[in-house]
Amino acid sequence: MRIRLPDLLTDVAGGTPDAPALTVKDETLTYGALARGVDLAAGGLQRLGLERGDRVAIYMEKRLETVAAIFGVSAAVGAFVPINPLLRPSQVGHVLADCGARMLITSAPRFELLREVLDQCPSVTHVVLVGAPDAATEEEPLLVTTWEALVTGPGADDCGPGLVESDVAAILYTSGSTGAPKGVVLSHRNLIAGAESVSHYLGNTADDVILAVLPLSFDAGLSQLTTAFAVGAHVVLLDYLLPRDVVRACARHAVTGLTCVPPLWFQLAEQEWPLEATQRLRYFANTGGRMPKATLDRLRALYPGAEPFLMYGLTEAFRSTYLDPSEVDRRPDSIGKAIPNAEILVVRPDGTQCDPDEEGELVHRGPLVALGYWNDPARTAERFRPVPVAARAAGAGELAVWSGDTVRRDADGFLTFVGRRDEMIKTSGYRVSPTEIEEVAHATGLVRDAVACGVADDRLGQRVVLLVSPPPSGQVDIAGLQETLKKDLPRYMVPHEILVRPGLPRSPNGKFDRVALSKELQP
Repeated sequence: MRIRLPDLLTDVAGGTPDAPALTVKDETLTYGALARGVDLAAGGLQRLGLERGDRVAIYMEKRLETVAAIFGVSAAVGAFVPINPLLRPSQVGHVLADCGARMLITSAPRFELLREVLDQCPSVTHVVLVGAPDAATEEEPLLVTTWEALVTGPGADDCGPGLVESDVAAILYTSGSTGAPKGVVLSHRNLIAGAESVSHYLGNTADDVILAVLPLSFDAGLSQLTTAFAVGAHVVLLDYLLPRDVVRACARHAVTGLTCVPPLWFQLAEQEWPLEATQRLRYFANTGGRMPKATLDRLRALYPGAEPFLMYGLTEAFRSTYLDPSEVDRRPDSIGKAIPNAEILVVRPDGTQCDPDEEGELVHRGPLVALGYWNDPARTAERFRPVPVAARAAGAGELAVWSGDTVRRDADGFLTFVGRRDEMIKTSGYRVSPTEIEEVAHATGLVRDAVACGVADDRLGQRVVLLVSPPPSGQVDIAGLQETLKKDLPRYMVPHEILVRPGLPRSPNGKFDRVALSKELQP
């Protein structure tokens, strides 16, 4: 029985220790070698004084040590806090202070960038440096050790007794529409249930080679590890600089599974994909936003042997729905139905179930629902609330995630995403989903990226502004785009203004940064 996250690794290592588990550049670790490395890291952390529940922040690019650190912290029954390596020192400082991290695992160059920030984080008493030739000098105010020293010595003591699957395993920081990033607290049960659910519907096996291009601090990025390890698959870690790096990695490693967010898919759809990069691809999956049909059609043409999985999720519940590939032709706009081991409800504000095709809030219940937000009872109470009236009999006393996302369910039970409650545009008395406008803009082929925003307007409430970036041709035909939008959209949805940018800003997780764009546009 899998109780804690490292059980995913040790289960496979016990049966097929020589199977490839993890590749970074030219180096590959087997499951047996990775499991031994995790055990040594856990033992080293215990010798440094890590106690049950202590938070350990991990701030590094994708390396073998990054994965060993994540699972090593978990094996030592600490809580790992992966920090996106794209974050600036001040943002890293917020995470360290907010979660009260006791230890930090990072690279030597990143440590130098964080020195001033660490002065403001008194909870951090130990730093482990990866790739550092020597430990710090006597003048160093923190206790510093090298990774090599950490993993030299015995493995971990058995911390299993007393541990239960609902204990804290990780804190993932996610940006909201307002305020500083908040830490989503995940249990061992959350992570294991998510891995088993996703690997089941993706049909993952030990024969899969999964290319991990998303940040490991992002729930979908971390999922590439847990989903693969749940079945003994092989993970290839990639920090790409250019989209063609992804194409080359798919060819070099005979990748069978690839999950990306829409902005990256837009770029990958423009690449030339040789046969050796696609011939083994079994599936491609989208998460973190809507994939326009034009992009989906292009990718299906590029990967004729691969099945498309359109997924919806949120960090507070990992994954919620997916569209079975057999339904893509009939329902390309749908986010599908609930993933295995989850129930998805569409409810009115009073918690009663919506009728077919009636818009309502998506509510997720089941073992993937997170424990709440770290040290933030007020925001936890807003999002994690008792199950709706519609499911009260089944989930008495249970908390569910009220997503804040508006969806509708058709008569056959398939869900369609309408928009985030805080992103909906209110114009001329109508509620407009920005994705509806963006979909039409993408379908023209005249833009690469498109984000619709609402800007305050005394007469309309909000006026619609569309920001776009140029297609591969390098020019945006604004007149042609505007004409198409007028033809294909209701009048109240037609953008009042189209603004061209060389590129649209993204969050550290690769999604479009709607908050930054909206702030830029406000008068």
